[in-house]
Amino acid sequence: MSYLILLAATAVKYATGYEKGVTIVGPIHGVLYLIFVIVIARWFLHLKWSVKKAVAAMVLGSLPLGGFLVDRWISTSADYGN
Repeated sequence: MSYLILLAATAVKYATGYEKGVTIVGPIHGVLYLIFVIVIARWFLHLKWSVKKAVAAMVLGSLPLGGFLVDRWISTSADYGN
């Protein structure tokens, strides 16, 4: 979702010249993506994912709404009881 907000802020920047949105949203999006990568690394180890699946998850996290698919992978393959 932060990526979509960043895209909207970028569109506003180029349409109106208002750069404050990108200045605020850009770093927030960057931190959220780094957190996403750390979480993927954690689940990679916990779920014994292949490197290919972990890389695919990181790539999907780079696409708008792709993180939701990754969340589904995690929730369907996680064994929360153990």
